[in-house]
Amino acid sequence: MERLTVDYGKKVKLEFAIYPAPNISTAVVEPYNSILTTHTTLEHTDCTFMVDNEAIYEICRRSLSVDRPSYASLNRLISQVVSSVTTSLRFDGALNVDLNEFQTNLVPYPRIHFPLSSYAPIISADRAFHEQFSVNEITFACFEPANQMVKCDPRNGKYMACCLLYRGDVMPKDVNAAIAQIKTRKSVQFVDWCPTGFKVGLNSQAPVIVPGGDSAKVQRAVCMLSNTTAIAEAWVRLDRKFDLMYAKRAFVHWYVGEGMEEGEFSEAREDLASLEKDYEEVGADSVENEDY
Repeated sequence: MERLTVDYGKKVKLEFAIYPAPNISTAVVEPYNSILTTHTTLEHTDCTFMVDNEAIYEICRRSLSVDRPSYASLNRLISQVVSSVTTSLRFDGALNVDLNEFQTNLVPYPRIHFPLSSYAPIISADRAFHEQFSVNEITFACFEPANQMVKCDPRNGKYMACCLLYRGDVMPKDVNAAIAQIKTRKSVQFVDWCPTGFKVGLNSQAPVIVPGGDSAKVQRAVCMLSNTTAIAEAWVRLDRKFDLMYAKRAFVHWYVGEGMEEGEFSEAREDLASLEKDYEEVGADSVENEDY
């Protein structure tokens, strides 16, 4: 990432960051790796779409009826989000969203660049035969924690920006009606210094699924990218796991043996604590303004 910053300083750099989960863990030191990676890439990426393996794992079990999701199951679900984000690069649409626009519309401050991803509908093939999802239903579903790619509750935070990327058989008037309804919901709160504007992308290309996969083919789908203060819950959870190990300096010798310095751990942890505080302050500004 540093090399990209040096060689392509003017280019917008988007990242998909996948964070670990205890249910499907491959290494004990995953909390270390996650914190160290976040710290080193923080200043080299313009927008980072977070994906939490724990949230994906639960979606596979609950919505796709997969008892023991494999990495293939998780990756297929993540690929739908990546596909939606890059649809406008590959197909012409009624309302395309350029990749540069994600940074412009979702990142109010340079460090606050971790949008939350949601996707709907996520259903298994056997349910798809007797269920049709309207634009209204899939839009509302994106605001439900059950369809989010990171375990956090947006009802505990405030939205700073929101981008809805629709695919398939979707009419603009239906989108406008759905957004108008969303704005009236008490559970969807925006910070007061940012208007409740929704960036919308429309593409007539229907979602494609992997043949023989867990997901059903649907007529329409939506991917929501939202910058919310609630994402800080994910940092708190990750920092706690890091702290438990680092308090005992467990496994640190392996990293030192590879040429790292122990101080890099403390530096990375402090940077994440600062990031937590940044999100807290963004939310607090809004609360203070409401009091006046």
